[in-house]
Amino acid sequence: MNPLAQQLNNTIANENTHVYEMLSNLGKEIYFPKVGILSQSAEAKVKATTFNATIGTALENGKPMHLKVIQDTLSAYNPKDLYEYAPPAGKPELRTAWRKKMLEENPSLSDKGLGNPVVTNALTHGLSIVADLFTEAGDTVIIPDKNWENYELTFGIRRGAQILNYPLYNSERRFNAEGLREALLSQKDKGKAVVLLNFPNNPTGYTPGAEEGKQIVAVIKEAAEAGINVVAVTDDAYFGLFFEDSMQESLAGQLAGLHPRVLSIKIDGATKEEFVWGFRVGFITYAGLSDPMLAALEQKTLGIIRATISSGPHPSQTFVLHALNAPEFKEQKQEKAAIMKGRANKVKSILDTGKYDESWDYYPFNSGYFMCLKLKTVDAETLRVHLLNEYGIGTIALGETDLRVAFSCIEEVNLEELFDSIFRGVQDLEKAAAK
Repeated sequence: MNPLAQQLNNTIANENTHVYEMLSNLGKEIYFPKVGILSQSAEAKVKATTFNATIGTALENGKPMHLKVIQDTLSAYNPKDLYEYAPPAGKPELRTAWRKKMLEENPSLSDKGLGNPVVTNALTHGLSIVADLFTEAGDTVIIPDKNWENYELTFGIRRGAQILNYPLYNSERRFNAEGLREALLSQKDKGKAVVLLNFPNNPTGYTPGAEEGKQIVAVIKEAAEAGINVVAVTDDAYFGLFFEDSMQESLAGQLAGLHPRVLSIKIDGATKEEFVWGFRVGFITYAGLSDPMLAALEQKTLGIIRATISSGPHPSQTFVLHALNAPEFKEQKQEKAAIMKGRANKVKSILDTGKYDESWDYYPFNSGYFMCLKLKTVDAETLRVHLLNEYGIGTIALGETDLRVAFSCIEEVNLEELFDSIFRGVQDLEKAAAK
């Protein structure tokens, strides 16, 4: 094993042996090179005052070389904030700004040993880093039955983890804390589990209420007290888009420092929160740990980044930083969030008229981008294809009964027409089946 990796492992084990036990073999082996191209280039950037011939970029007239046809479209920005490589951990100013924003929006993270966010290539990359560092073949990843399908690829296919589902909703149509508890405690023999908490949930658009959140935290603490090491990952892709009385903070704060056997990892980003999907700017942040532990886990995270993408794109980091620092940022964000809330409320008012009750129920939703119908009489995939072919309407079929509808991309004035068309599609299929 590389001495740098061993040094990081020793730090982690000395600070918290349970977190060391959570690491995968790759997680134990990985490190960020202190001697190499990046470190030598960083040293030269400070000391090479005559000529700096270290890094694979091109300069012209003291600035990064660039094409006019590109720079003309980006003329508001200095070339040095666009064309140079961003550091593997991300643009330092952006990390600082995002940490400040995170603490403002999540007071429960204050005084919890919060790390400096590391920039990822959006949230999927952050989740894949967690998968690499903390899962191996045979490890168990616990997610609800209503989940984002990419979890299977990221943790199951890529890393060989076993996916264990529990019902998202209980009989009262609230978060099923007891289901999570049973799933977690079933891992007592293994002594380890990764729990993914995605609120607002994709695909249902559900965020638990404050009391439900406390139940989730209590369940995870109970598992830790039973001797299970829990990697608790909050996938906060749609954070902030809360439209009703639900949790308003990430559970990462309540999970931070909860128990020595619980590791709180927050995955979030500008992708959905700031409506910049194509920018691919996300963050991974460790919480509830000592400074030496935070530093060691950051180095391991940088090792994964260096070994996969080297560093994230610089221009989009610059754009997001500019937005975060703009005086109009919060007001403009609130304006867009209000539009989303209006669409969500409109969907509920349409569905609550009762006109569709014989064709479907809908799962509780109160946040995010989506909602899900639970079809009563027709197959979801059959309906999806029929709507696409006959009505030019795109939806997502999930299993036999569930149809996901993204109200985020439908103007409020068009929502009633959308659901009326889905209803007609159901009727079409019912008539065809009756012949």
